[in-house]
Amino acid sequence: MVSTQTSLDQTLMALADPTRRAILQRLSRGEARVTELAHPFDMSLNAVSKHIRILERADLVRRRTAGREHFLSFNRHRLDEVANWIETQRAAWNTRLDALEALLREEDKAASSSRKRTKKGSS
Repeated sequence: MVSTQTSLDQTLMALADPTRRAILQRLSRGEARVTELAHPFDMSLNAVSKHIRILERADLVRRRTAGREHFLSFNRHRLDEVANWIETQRAAWNTRLDALEALLREEDKAASSSRKRTKKGSS
């Protein structure tokens, strides 16, 4: 079984490449043959196949074989998992930043009060 962290790492690594993102964008419109996916790219079929294998390892793409034809489709479920992870991180950081902001405001109030007392005492 692949750990959640490994799965996340593979997914983010797969999404890091513009060619792979373009392949996923095309597959978001529906199933396609490998040769159709390779057509718009200025690279060999073998190079596109390597990109597709990375997407398959990340479980972003599913392959269906019919005779000699290989059809690929987009697996949106993996992106949902990444979006959930990002949202969890966002919530955690927002909580931390809100706490930091409250602490800094309290320190500003304390410093302002201290300055006011110092000014009154020196007058």
